[in-house]
Amino acid sequence: MKAIVIGGGAAGLFAAGFLAKGGVETTVIEHSTDTARKVLITGKGRCNVTNNCDEETFLKNVRTNPKFLYSSIYGFPPVKTMEFFENMGVPLKTERGRRVFPVSDSSMDIKKALDRHAKGAKLIYDDVQELIFDQDSVKGVVLKSGRKLYADKVIVATGGLSYKQTGSTGDGYRFAESAGHKVVTPTASLVPLVENGTKCRQMMGLSLKNVNLTIMHGKKKLFTEQGEMLFTHFGISGPLVLSASCHIKDKDIQQCTAVIDMKPALTEEVLYKRVCTDFEKLHSKKAANCLDLLLPKSMIEVMLKEWGIDTEKTTNQITKEERMKLVKLMKGFTIPLNSKFKIDIAVITSGGVATKELNPATMQSKIKNGLYFIGEVIDTDAYTGGYNLQIAFSTAYACAQSIIEEM
Repeated sequence: MKAIVIGGGAAGLFAAGFLAKGGVETTVIEHSTDTARKVLITGKGRCNVTNNCDEETFLKNVRTNPKFLYSSIYGFPPVKTMEFFENMGVPLKTERGRRVFPVSDSSMDIKKALDRHAKGAKLIYDDVQELIFDQDSVKGVVLKSGRKLYADKVIVATGGLSYKQTGSTGDGYRFAESAGHKVVTPTASLVPLVENGTKCRQMMGLSLKNVNLTIMHGKKKLFTEQGEMLFTHFGISGPLVLSASCHIKDKDIQQCTAVIDMKPALTEEVLYKRVCTDFEKLHSKKAANCLDLLLPKSMIEVMLKEWGIDTEKTTNQITKEERMKLVKLMKGFTIPLNSKFKIDIAVITSGGVATKELNPATMQSKIKNGLYFIGEVIDTDAYTGGYNLQIAFSTAYACAQSIIEEM
């Protein structure tokens, strides 16, 4: 049996390795200059390879079409992924939020392990222009050079549209449509948010830990969670923000506001007492210099402007009402939102090949025999924390095993 895997990313290499080991003559076609390029930049170059949780918890963190993934996740859960990389000589560690990283903190170790795993497959660097069909079955591919390659199975593992510089150009959607599949419009998911204003630009580079971020759409709360975030030149980013972005529809974002609680462990009453205590220590200081004990330095100028106080006042002249206004600002610092950042730098793409047209146990097309879709090209995605790479591994494994079982 022959198989062609289109795409040499995490899903493609994972499937190819199992296919080759299972006796399938496998060819991987990668149109970029190297394999697993997106793996190298995930987790800020550390590669959050999976999430150390059970299957039920995992599926609760899948944002789109979790039921479709039931079979593949239970067939190849996170614990199996961890065992796989440990057995490939990559020691792993679990950090906050059950995120799993290589002990080395180097995504290169994950890439090299995937390359070693897939070494039994033939690797071709070229572009696939189109698929070859024979009535109800796929028969192969046509390369950019015009060369035709034939196979019994063709697996599309081309990724989504995020990080185009790594090779994710959306070709898989075109292949799917040529086979008669519906493609749910791809949109950015796990993406930074652009502010409506310039507050964030003034605090660019400031990282906040242990804060609570809430996204409000009018009076409706779309998201609330505690963790880490970052101010950038265009708005807000970081783990909290990426997770929050999944809950905001593109058409609604300009009616949304990000609300940051700087002191989530303290009630307003307790924080008010803290403010009064700090002001007593600084009784001779002007308001312009009284926030050093309460806030990061790069946030003070923006907060003073929001506070609207006469900065020449000394701390003992600041009224109870003014102190309470400061407390409410620290418990609810608001940032009006304008848009999601461009899809090119989204961590993942939401949308893709419609799941109802795929067999969830095998990832095979219900429209064309021998055609499979795995990884990000499918219309399923999850929150940040290693879940999306696990989806790539689980769907790739399900696909490979089903093909091997046919031999």
